[in-house]
Amino acid sequence: WVPGAAVGILSLHFVQKLLFPYFWADLRYLLKVMTYGLRMEMYRLQGRVVTVLDKFVKLAEKQPHKPFLIYEGTVHTYRDVDRRSNRIAQVFLHHEALKKGDTVALLMGNEPDFIHVWFGLAKLGCVVAFLNFNVRFRSLLHCVSSCEPKILVVGADLLGTLEEILPKLQKDVSVWIMAKDSAFPGVHTLLDKIEAASEDPVPVNRCSANSLKSAVLYIFTSGTTGLPKAAVISHLQILKGAAGLWAFGATSEDIIYITLPLYHSAASLLGIGGCIELGATCVLKKKFSASQFWSDCRKYNVTVIQYIGELCRYLCNQPVKEGEKNHKVRLAVGNGVRNDVWREFLDRFGAVKICEFYGATEGNICFMNHTGKIGSVGRTNFFYKLFFPFDLIKYDFQKDEPIRNKHGWCEKVKKGEAGLLISKVNAKNPFFGYAGNKRHTEKKLLCEVFKKGDLYFNTGDLMVQDHDNFLYFWDRIGDTFRWKGENVATTEVSDVIAMLDFIQEANVYGVSVPDHEGKAGMASLILKHNASLDLEQMYKQVVTYLPSYACPLFLRVQEKMEMTGTFKQQKFRLVDEGFNPSAITDPLYFLDNSKKAYILLTKELHEMILSGKMKL
Repeated sequence: WVPGAAVGILSLHFVQKLLFPYFWADLRYLLKVMTYGLRMEMYRLQGRVVTVLDKFVKLAEKQPHKPFLIYEGTVHTYRDVDRRSNRIAQVFLHHEALKKGDTVALLMGNEPDFIHVWFGLAKLGCVVAFLNFNVRFRSLLHCVSSCEPKILVVGADLLGTLEEILPKLQKDVSVWIMAKDSAFPGVHTLLDKIEAASEDPVPVNRCSANSLKSAVLYIFTSGTTGLPKAAVISHLQILKGAAGLWAFGATSEDIIYITLPLYHSAASLLGIGGCIELGATCVLKKKFSASQFWSDCRKYNVTVIQYIGELCRYLCNQPVKEGEKNHKVRLAVGNGVRNDVWREFLDRFGAVKICEFYGATEGNICFMNHTGKIGSVGRTNFFYKLFFPFDLIKYDFQKDEPIRNKHGWCEKVKKGEAGLLISKVNAKNPFFGYAGNKRHTEKKLLCEVFKKGDLYFNTGDLMVQDHDNFLYFWDRIGDTFRWKGENVATTEVSDVIAMLDFIQEANVYGVSVPDHEGKAGMASLILKHNASLDLEQMYKQVVTYLPSYACPLFLRVQEKMEMTGTFKQQKFRLVDEGFNPSAITDPLYFLDNSKKAYILLTKELHEMILSGKMKL
């Protein structure tokens, strides 16, 4: 019977490898998800609400001398960060009448004080709104007003941005700057008061959460249309985001390198939150530098890096140097890396496990590629769909809406076909919406999808599921495209261009550029009667009012604007035609950053862009 049992076990092993090759990887991942879910459920049953901030405070007691942050060579231990955040909490407790649940907006770059202010305000029970420091003037004022803050805290290196918006800022917003002196009347200074403040913790009842579903952060996302929207982030979402590094196999011994901006959920929730979940160390960079990236990794013994697709391409575009595989990085966690860049990255920089994931800031669904399959954003199976129900449905690209059958129900796509990703909204997977805008919250929801009364979150992303249940990102729908790792809302860009007195109408869209992730911005322009295109004024307008990543790289001047049957601007043909002067008879222009001007797009310049000789 022993030989027979051995043969049977071997046969089962080969059958499993043949028919269910990912069985054990799926099981390990599913057990991790279930373990984390059960831990949170146990807290709930015990009547305890344990937040990421609670975990950090406990770690500051348990491992006070362990480095939490390393910034420009300076080490900030868990105790250091805890005590400085206490000081900031004490300052606002004594100088401002902040109530639990009040909102404070934070406009700061990557620096330790971003985290100190964030944690200090969280200890007071405040909701902290992370403002994108790339956003300018009108858009920034919109962001501030939409989250209705009592206080705006501004970093010392962003006083120029503050100067732009200060005259138009609501008078009831108290402004504080990370400096000892202020040149602005009525603006408070924070650094001098931090030095004089007590390190004692504020009363525990100020920061204790009553529910994991209560709001704790606002993180801005451009979504599918218009100006940035403040996504409501709950304690539950932070806990889920913080578990990402752990789910991919990171441990407390790891050193995580964060170069992404902290106002992004990837850096703040997955990166900083992930460090706290692990009890690990984080190396924080002011700004990503491709030339310094690997030397930093070697200098600080980095073992885990975070990326977006563009970041990996920038690293691959660096000149080849000796010893590029001489580092300790074992995991790279992020999203948006192209297949060819993925392969080149592995070939060039060694055996780094690429941990690709998918998740929207405000979304209630997440996928993780735990097997390392190149190109995939994640994997699903029967059990995963039980915990996180989602579907891919048919989408009408011309009408820009989901296809419904004669009975009014949406239809699922077949495997291998692109479909709109929707995720079921329920008690376990809620959608918290956007602050101060009920209409935008409602627009992200699909009702009566497959049956009466059901409700789904519309991700705005088109995905493909293959026959092995791997998921692949295909494209974004609506009026948004992605460039330089940022979402660009076409309506916002159009509105800025339309402010010019010689522009009748602007149609903004994204076009593909070889060897570049995402899509570069392009604007089709209709000039007013008897008006001429003022390229100098156009350049000044876009760089003044738009973030650098949202400035259109290409302009096309047309006689008339094509519209769809529902009177929307027609973009599909324009996207297909791209920016090729050999195929397009309309005048084309290119944003040359080196000349700080829009210049005529010639065939020679077009070739330089395609070959990579012209930097975008």
